[in-house]
Amino acid sequence: MDMICVSCPVGCDMSVTKNGGKIQVSGNQCPAGFEYAQEELTNPTRNIATSVRVLGGDISMLSVKTSRPVPKGEIMNIVKAVHEVTMTAPVEIGDVVLADVFGADIVATRRVAHICDAPVAECIT
Repeated sequence: MDMICVSCPVGCDMSVTKNGGKIQVSGNQCPAGFEYAQEELTNPTRNIATSVRVLGGDISMLSVKTSRPVPKGEIMNIVKAVHEVTMTAPVEIGDVVLADVFGADIVATRRVAHICDAPVAECIT
């Protein structure tokens, strides 16, 4: 299998083979390439960035991300769960939007100011 290492800006073109449980990597310029290839073959993970709806804020959508990488195979389930969430302003950077989703929290990546003093049902921006 060929892959490009994303552990550093070099972006080594690597060739990776698995032979009897042993992983062999060529083309990597540093040990991080081997570690990246091993993780990709045994337990691939990704960071997710998406958005959720916000009521009563100066913007209507809030950017969010995972607090740590999550299993690659669970990305669609995580995104589906996150898209069911609606926040109410105010929101601060780092606020937990959804806790413990496959071992990671979903956290806000920007601030949303509160601008609506009407009942939440009327604060649709």
